[in-house]
Amino acid sequence: MRVIAGEFGGRTLVAPEGTTTRPTTDKVRQAVFNSLHSMGVLEGAVVADLFAGSGAVGIEALSRGAEHCTFVERDRHALAALRANIATLGITERTTVHATDVMAWAPALRNVDIVFLDPPYDFDGWATLLGLLTGAAMVVAEADDPVDAAPGWTQLRTRRYGRTWVTLLERHDG
Repeated sequence: MRVIAGEFGGRTLVAPEGTTTRPTTDKVRQAVFNSLHSMGVLEGAVVADLFAGSGAVGIEALSRGAEHCTFVERDRHALAALRANIATLGITERTTVHATDVMAWAPALRNVDIVFLDPPYDFDGWATLLGLLTGAAMVVAEADDPVDAAPGWTQLRTRRYGRTWVTLLERHDG
């Protein structure tokens, strides 16, 4: 696994041991970040990578111009890989890591421009999670199926990449 482009482009990332995480493929990351770049929303953004795993998505955001990334992950193997990747790239000052459950932590999220969500296989708590993310402006959700917009959210785009669906949602008032 590697960082695709930007400041850390080409740098290798450590992947977590075991099979509890689902790494985002290079193809999907490239497509997501091309889309975000075309929208002009990444430069200087404050982002969060929930269900972070190795942190590849949040690190890609930092590499491409995001100002700060908050990572949330509870699996100890994934946390070890995430912390190693942050240290290797020397980006500790641009990151915050929370070793906790995403659903328990999500209500604390405030003033975040983009939230990246890549939960474990067969996750079925999308409506609940989106309802908790009141401090987020935009969500990029990676899942086995398209993610429906919960109340307070508008679906901007949905794309399929092999067996993976990526849904881009934007928060709206009302």
